[in-house]
Amino acid sequence: MIIVEENDPRDPQATALLKQSHALMESLFPPEDNHYLDIEQLRVPEITFFTAREGDTILGTAAIANKGSYGEVKSMFVSEAARGKGVGAALMRMIEDTAIDAKLSVLKLETGNVLHAAHRLYRRHGFTDCGPFADYEANNTSIFMEKTL
Repeated sequence: MIIVEENDPRDPQATALLKQSHALMESLFPPEDNHYLDIEQLRVPEITFFTAREGDTILGTAAIANKGSYGEVKSMFVSEAARGKGVGAALMRMIEDTAIDAKLSVLKLETGNVLHAAHRLYRRHGFTDCGPFADYEANNTSIFMEKTL
């Protein structure tokens, strides 16, 4: 059974997954197109960080940044060994529930153009393409998506 719960990104297993995610992003995209948050940036009051675990093993991470008028999905990552187990879907449900509880009307995200599994997950959860938002700028490697809640 997959358990999703609020957690501290400094949890050693969470930190290890975040570092794997960062390394993957750095291998796929130029530095100016990497928009991931470091561990301390995930600990600010407007961000809620979640982990998904099976037993004592953390399999995935995700966060939501409350931007006041919308929520932004951040740090969504599932370990390679856990892909296909429903971890991403469980994390997305928690993100959506958190956004609804916070009375946010829209969820937005930025993701990489070659992260096809992520695109499929987001589309299954009702996200559609949109333009850049907040401080993001259009580039050759970013896809922007949103979902009305």
